[in-house]
Amino acid sequence: MKDTNKAVGSPINRIDGIAKVTGKAPYSMDHTVTNPAYALLVKSTIAAGTIQDIDSAAAEKAPGVLAIITHKNAPKLNVKGGLRGGALLQSPEIEFFGQNIGIVVAETFEQARYASRLINVTYEKKEPKVDFDLVADQARMPKDKDKADAKRGDVQAALRQATHKVEEVYETPIEHHHPMEPHAAIAEWNGDKVTLYSSAQIVNGAQSAAAATLNLKPEQVRIVSPYIGGGFGSKGGQWANLALAAVAARQVNRPVKLALTRQQMVNSVGLRQHNRQKVSLAATADGKLTALAHEITTHCAINDEFVEPCGDCSKIMYDSPNSLITYRVVPMNLIVPTYTRGPGKSTGSFALESAMDELAYTLKMDPIEFRIKNEPARDPSNGKPWSSRTTVQCLREGAKAFGWEKRKPEPRQNAQGNYWIGYGVSAGTYPAHQRPTSALVKLNRTGNEVKATIELAAADLGTGTYTILTQTAADALGLAVQNVHVKIGDSDLPPAAGAVGSVGAASYANAVNDACEKITQELLTKSGKQFFVRPTAAQLMLSEKLTDYQTRVDSKPPEQAEEYSAHSFNANFAEVAVNKSTGMVRVNRFLAVTGAGKILNPKTARSQIIGGNVWGIGMALTEESVVDPRWGNFVTRSLGDYHVPANLDIGHLDAIFINEHDEHVNTLGIKGIGEVGIVGVAAAIANAVFNATGKRVRELPITPDKVL
Repeated sequence: MKDTNKAVGSPINRIDGIAKVTGKAPYSMDHTVTNPAYALLVKSTIAAGTIQDIDSAAAEKAPGVLAIITHKNAPKLNVKGGLRGGALLQSPEIEFFGQNIGIVVAETFEQARYASRLINVTYEKKEPKVDFDLVADQARMPKDKDKADAKRGDVQAALRQATHKVEEVYETPIEHHHPMEPHAAIAEWNGDKVTLYSSAQIVNGAQSAAAATLNLKPEQVRIVSPYIGGGFGSKGGQWANLALAAVAARQVNRPVKLALTRQQMVNSVGLRQHNRQKVSLAATADGKLTALAHEITTHCAINDEFVEPCGDCSKIMYDSPNSLITYRVVPMNLIVPTYTRGPGKSTGSFALESAMDELAYTLKMDPIEFRIKNEPARDPSNGKPWSSRTTVQCLREGAKAFGWEKRKPEPRQNAQGNYWIGYGVSAGTYPAHQRPTSALVKLNRTGNEVKATIELAAADLGTGTYTILTQTAADALGLAVQNVHVKIGDSDLPPAAGAVGSVGAASYANAVNDACEKITQELLTKSGKQFFVRPTAAQLMLSEKLTDYQTRVDSKPPEQAEEYSAHSFNANFAEVAVNKSTGMVRVNRFLAVTGAGKILNPKTARSQIIGGNVWGIGMALTEESVVDPRWGNFVTRSLGDYHVPANLDIGHLDAIFINEHDEHVNTLGIKGIGEVGIVGVAAAIANAVFNATGKRVRELPITPDKVL
């Protein structure tokens, strides 16, 4: 037996690491089924209009073709079933370029691809809305009541009276998720039940949405998703391809594999929307904020709405007596946007934290001291006390570790050869929540060895869920890590929250801990004995000579959790080098300091933070999805032309965690870190570019032409 409370907090290696690097971990298309066929989606080549005719005669005669499915012969599906993006072959209407208009099913993928090129489609075209600049002035109020105007005090009066203020517009472009594993599904029917092997960040959500769309009961659909090759939000809500794989399998009466190509990813599974954000700040001469306004204009799909919450950070980060957060949205002929890592907070923080830097410079204040001066004692948006808040500590500790005292406040004061060197800082936040999750614990004894199996329909995005749940259960049961087996990613297991919104670790670990506490208490009661020291479940299995025992728990957040405002917080520090001749920006150093409650595994946690930092660097310097205004298609269609940072683009990264104990957020004091790592990163880099060059870039990405 091992001592308890030793696994949690230790930087142990990933439990699933060897399976992944040896290729034994099954992803969506790796599961074994008998005699599979292969499907390929056919996409529209216009952005708006109506299909007049689809001539598939030649394709139907092509070698290996088993079926051609279009709106003419597709079964009736429930378009309101919960799958995102429409495009379920229920209508000839076209709402965006790349909309699904057909499926080709063949013996091989190559045959399906060849046949798809033989299909001839005739359209009646309409003039599409695909240029954001041309339609932004048509924006309306969102339908979502959560995006109604949030007003406190009188911002306009405060701005009129202010002697120190900033009123600027900041732009963030469309971005795409591009996980290493594109979206894919294997569909296999058994009578009136279907198994879908498909990456799902919310396993039970995918089950419900697929069932509703296919006009089935949830128990008729099984989702199998033990491993996910990245998702970043795109595999949170499921998309039309999941149901269409099932439709194809039913049509040909055999299992079907349907994988999106890399180019199909850009118009099949959502995107991060273009956000135009006007931020207005006013302050007294000594740096106290008197007004904060954040006005967002963005876009959605023609008949579906999603609005990124870009104003969330502005609601809570700084104390201001006058505040205004507004959203306006314009429908466009693009696929509906969706959650993308740090939704709203990553993009909104670029605008807010850039504006804070601009006002600090106007006031001739250190930007760290300016932020600290406006630290709110309570959540300004609702008046609730913080469960805990570490912004000041993150800024102070980060400044010390980064060497902030070496920063020169005036631009162009630090040169190294042909490079201007600049320092930038920002702060950020992401909400911390626990969601209802169930877990099953099974104990088995063979001789003097006790082993445990933990089962729940959780998801592992590659973030370390297997590992942290193994650690949690090992400590709670009194077992060695190697004697705990975690089984997740299957809708047949007890229902669980999703790996979305940074709720996974808190929801899963608390549920597992609750289940382990419950089984220990049940075994203690079963024994009928009194102990001077409370025994572990493993010790009770031995003392009572039990061979098998199991229990289940349905875990919920503590009732008092809603009385507090719970968030993870961070501070970001960037050192950039800007080439004087070319305008190229390189991030030499980046430091993220994070307060996120109990850290279950420092190694996987650090990986999460620096992964978010890398994406934030890409957001700042390279990432942009460009729409061709003539046709409405994306010019940036693959990883060949969608620029993400490579190893040589990244300088030295470091991550520090604040030792934080939050007794209010949940039983174990866990806060999510999956998304806070990207929040504020782009602003820190943009602020560093200004410190280096004196050029304020307010439109991402920061490319050389904008610097020069």
